[in-house]
Formats: sequence, C-alpha cells, structure tokens
Amino acid sequence: MEQIQGGVTAPKGFLAASAAAGIKYENRTDMAMLYSEQPCAAAGTFTTNVVKAAPVLWDKKLVENETNAQAVVVNSGIANACTGREGMECCEAVAEETGRLLQIPKESVLLGSTGEIGVQIPVEKLKAGLVVLKDNLQPELEAGTKAAKAIMTTDTHHKEIAFSFQVGGVTATIGGMCKGSGMIHPNMCTMLAYITTDVAISKKLLQEALQEDIQDTFNMVSVDGDTSTNDTVLLLANGMAGNKEITDKDENYHIFQEALRAVNTFLAKQMAGDGEGATALFEVKVEGAKTKADAIALSKSVVSSSLVKTAIAGHDANWGRIFCALGYSGVDFEPGKVELQFISSAGKIIIAQNGVAVKFSEEEATAILSQEEITAYIHMHIGNEAATAWGCDLTHEYISINADYRS
Repeated sequence: MEQIQGGVTAPKGFLAASAAAGIKYENRTDMAMLYSEQPCAAAGTFTTNVVKAAPVLWDKKLVENETNAQAVVVNSGIANACTGREGMECCEAVAEETGRLLQIPKESVLLGSTGEIGVQIPVEKLKAGLVVLKDNLQPELEAGTKAAKAIMTTDTHHKEIAFSFQVGGVTATIGGMCKGSGMIHPNMCTMLAYITTDVAISKKLLQEALQEDIQDTFNMVSVDGDTSTNDTVLLLANGMAGNKEITDKDENYHIFQEALRAVNTFLAKQMAGDGEGATALFEVKVEGAKTKADAIALSKSVVSSSLVKTAIAGHDANWGRIFCALGYSGVDFEPGKVELQFISSAGKIIIAQNGVAVKFSEEEATAILSQEEITAYIHMHIGNEAATAWGCDLTHEYISINADYRS
C-alpha cells in the first residue's frame, strides 16, 4: 500500500466539482458533487442521534434499499436538520434535479448537508448550484481538493487522502475526504466523510467492512462530546480497477480492509486535530485492558474529559485528571496497576506507575505537552486488549467560535 496524491477523484472513474451557490456563505464555494462513470456499490453509517437531518434519512433509506449509487451532492452552511416535511421535499427535489442533469435515477443520488440546524435550505439556490456542478465535473485531483474545501464549515483546512494497493493482481485505489471540526462525538461527528474506491466488491461486504472499521476510526474521535444530527460516512465502490469482485472474506478482502483503515484513520485524526479552537491533536492509547470494549471505554473517557482537555491546552501534566476520567469510565480495573506516560516529538516521560506519581521534571513534561501532537499512553496491566482514541485540547477559542456560530 502506498499513499498517493489526491482524494476522492484518485480512484478510476470518479469526478468531482464545486460551486458557490450562496446558501449561507459569501465569496466561497459551498456545494460539492461526486460522480462515478459507473454505478457503485454503496455503504453508509449514520448518526445515532434520535434527531436525524433530512439528508441522513434520505441516504439511510437509499443505502439500505437501493442496489447502486452514482452521485453525491453536499452543501455546507445549512444542515437541513429539524426542517420537517419541507426538508425532505428539498432532498427529493435536489435528487430529482441531479438525476435529470446527470441522466441517472434519482434513487442513485446521495445527499449531505452541514451547517446551521433548524433553517430551511433555499432550494432554488441548490438547483442553480447543481447546474454549475454538472458543468464543472472533472476527474483531475484538483477537482477533488476543491470539493473537499467546499464542504467545510468551521474547519481550518480541507481534509483528503488517497492510497494505491494491489488486489487480485491489479492496482486499485481508495480516496477520501471529510469535514469536521465541532459537534463531534460520533456513535455510528457535525462530521461528513466520503470515501471512493475503484475496487470491485459486493455491497454486503462493503457495508460490513465500513461498519467494522468505523468502530476503531471515526467512532474513536471526540472534539466536544456532542453527537451531531448529520453525521454521515459514505463509501462508494465502482469496480473500475478491474479486479475480480470480492465476494468472500479472503486475502483480497483483508487487503481492502487495510486500505480502508488507512484512509479512515488519517481522516479521523485530521478531524480531531482540527477541532474548533484546538492547538493540538490529543491521542489516548490504552493497552493492557481486559476486553476490547473496556479499552474503548477507557480511552474515550480520557479523550472526552473537559478537564483533561484543558490541561492539555495549558501544557499541564495534571495526571490526576486522567486517572479520574479512567475511574468514571464505567470499567472495572485495578488503579494500583495503572501506568501513564506522555509522548510527543519532544520526547516521552513517565508520569505515574503502579497507580501513583513518580518523580518527573515539570519543565520536561511541559515541553512534551507543548507540541502539536501529544499522546497519553496508558497501560492497565490487567489484560491484552488495546484501543486508541483521538481528540484535541479545549481552548478559549472554542467558546468564541460557538458562542456566535448562529448569529
């Protein structure tokens, strides 16, 4: 497997476009379109929030009931959430118009929205944007990059990645883009992720691969503890690499799984590090837990703790907060066996062993905690299971961004 340049247009047969429709933002693009030259097997995972946005309901129905998908249309600025019947009618109108323009069934058009909740989207602006998108569809890598930029809200940079790999004796490619910076605490964040691949694989296995992988990638991210109404991860496979279709969980399936994991891990970490107001990516590695579920719960409890996140923002080795977060995770463990280290590009330092503090240099700890990427390594010493969660520090800027997000 090799990382290559690009994102969603890196795989064969995928085109992308962006447009400035003026939905909410001025002087920037706010709509994106992905299109495959061939119909795709489609898989998806969606928010577990009881309040689901209209495009989530639309996509969920299509992914579960339709055979193929061929296009995705995404807007930023307005979330089309809590919009009732009018919101669903908006989805219907956009899918129908997209189908007409691209000459594909409306049932093969998937949708995404992100932005302010409770506001109706101006459908005519969306339709006008669709014409621009259709006319500007391109297979070049730059088109994928522009699409990744168009779906941003409070993100500070676009997020995309691509890998090539060998499967069934041919070269295949997988690429992805996502947006996410705030309202991120997924249970499948506002996060949207779109992954494309030219691998030939059955719809059933595509869904299983995605469903399994997000448990260790997107679902291990927490920026602020809020699960969005719009969280969506879509995975499209058009088969244009030319490999024999993957229909069993054989070696080729596991190769594809590895490539999917690489894309999703990269995008998950990009979102965590770009949390609203964040200055650092905060990674929590838990090892030596009794069960996988325990390791997940422990790591997410620490990475989600507001007190831990503020300590990271202050470059303060306040390890008691980490032990406290472990303690209320709901996991039964032996505090007297826990070991804690902080690790970054500035080095690593042992903070606690056997559940108590060891002598360490506060100055050295501060230097390690002052880097852009920081890891808290926690060994429970009661088992063999491990998990990694990603988040960020919590700064004053988070409040500034969100206090006037709507107004």
